[in-house]
Amino acid sequence: MLGNEAFARGAYEGGVEVAAGYPGTPSTEILEFLSHYREVHSRWCPNEKVAFEVAAGAAIGGKRALATMKHVGLNVASDALMTLAYTGVNAGFVAIVADDPGMHSSQNEQDTRNYAFFAKVPCLEPANPAEAREFVRLAFAISEEFDTPVLVRSTTRVSHTRGVVEEGERESIPTRRYDKRAEKFVMIPAFARERRRVLEERLKALEQWVEETPLNRVELRDRRMGVITGGVLYEYLREVAPEVSVLKLGVSFPLPRRKIREFASEVTELFVLEELDPVWEREIRAMGIPVKGREVFPGIGEITPDVLIGCLFPEKKRDFVDLSHLLILRPPTLCAGCPHRGVFKVLRDMKAVVCGDIGCYTLSTLPPLSAMDTCLCMGASISIAEGIKLAHPELFVVAALGDSTFVHAGIPPLIDVVYNKTPIVVLVLDNGTTAMTGGQDHPATGRTLMGEETHRLDLAQLARAVGVPFVETISAYEPKKIREALEKARKLSEPAFFLIQGPCQLKKPRGAVRRFRVREDRCRGCFICLSAGCPALAKNEKTVVIVPERCNACGLCRELCPFAAIEEEDV
Repeated sequence: MLGNEAFARGAYEGGVEVAAGYPGTPSTEILEFLSHYREVHSRWCPNEKVAFEVAAGAAIGGKRALATMKHVGLNVASDALMTLAYTGVNAGFVAIVADDPGMHSSQNEQDTRNYAFFAKVPCLEPANPAEAREFVRLAFAISEEFDTPVLVRSTTRVSHTRGVVEEGERESIPTRRYDKRAEKFVMIPAFARERRRVLEERLKALEQWVEETPLNRVELRDRRMGVITGGVLYEYLREVAPEVSVLKLGVSFPLPRRKIREFASEVTELFVLEELDPVWEREIRAMGIPVKGREVFPGIGEITPDVLIGCLFPEKKRDFVDLSHLLILRPPTLCAGCPHRGVFKVLRDMKAVVCGDIGCYTLSTLPPLSAMDTCLCMGASISIAEGIKLAHPELFVVAALGDSTFVHAGIPPLIDVVYNKTPIVVLVLDNGTTAMTGGQDHPATGRTLMGEETHRLDLAQLARAVGVPFVETISAYEPKKIREALEKARKLSEPAFFLIQGPCQLKKPRGAVRRFRVREDRCRGCFICLSAGCPALAKNEKTVVIVPERCNACGLCRELCPFAAIEEEDV
């Protein structure tokens, strides 16, 4: 199984009945796999905070529940996490959070273990797909035993690795009774003060449990070197240094302090091997135990097997054949026919200050488009654009974000734009899906994760409803109309909202075949069409050619050509 499939299997076997999340690599496939089990109600939510709270409500109501997200998604859900740690749960509640060391598909590489320490909730850390299944199943029981939310930390390599997984049967878990208990679940200060004490008592019980659980285990071998580690790094360590002694931590928090002291006394030299922050290293040093960590292992990026062997045994660093000279460099680019391409070409040509967001369109930052100025986090495009406009009123400032991102975190800042009359342009690039994470549905697509038809959120009507005075819907493949609309908005002293529509080329329904060709008798070799960076276009000696197997027949090149040299041909 893929690691994320194993997480889904573990939740299913653990008796989960409600699962909610927001797609984000590397966590996305967990809910997609779980949606195949019809006994589980699975849903995509507008953002991670909503997903976390829906799952928390189901657990409080008496059903085992799961929330899934990537590491930056827990930032969005952290408000709920911090207080749910006080209230506790009723039925089991588990949140699987996938970190991304090396930032393969993320804007930062934060370490979720910090949230476990911060919120004082247990955190489990599987090392492979088999443990992914086992740990999630156990997490529900731990949640109910200690009346606490439980975090399960994954990483890209655990989520996207395949391994042998032994399946089990689904537990039959009756729905727990729901009783009105305001003193437990209503966190006014008078009740929250008492729940704060309960949280500390729970933590003491967890600290006793963590010493005995088999999720943490000691493997004594050569005692000259001992390594405390966990997650996928345990697998790497066993591969490159099978002879060393290991304390494998399956529980990131709380730490088994007694077991750590005993292990330290058994080895000559002690190392802490962990990815990203020195979370365990700080705690172990505070215990007065001499340990080596950051001075040996890097704190930035992934620790791969090759990096690890270079850290521990530089004299044994593996010989390998360097084949990099055989690779053809392919810088990342928007897909052929992507509806975002023409929009960003227009913005670049207009010399707009473009505040971008999280999505495929961040690729417009790179040449030849070179159009984007900022990208911070979900929904920040609009707020950052407001701030830049406040600092420099003379600039033409545009916020560009996708339809899913707008639903996730763009609506409150749009309200702020209207409320404060900030004269910026908001472009919602509506490709009808959550494209960057593989094409998931969201409230503006009219379909649920379970495949049901539902109400489709009308984004243009929403903009009008919050009071945007100038709203227009335009095809993404009509750059002249997009430019005309932007020129009109540029002169306004009030906000404008444009819904730019065009289907994701990886998700659009396939109908009649279209094909375009270049008429060499008309092509003047100006190469204006190449300025949009479409991978289906190429140069020959004097003209442009269209590579048919790459072309998605969007027609943007035809719109850009000033000499009508590109035309649709009969197929």
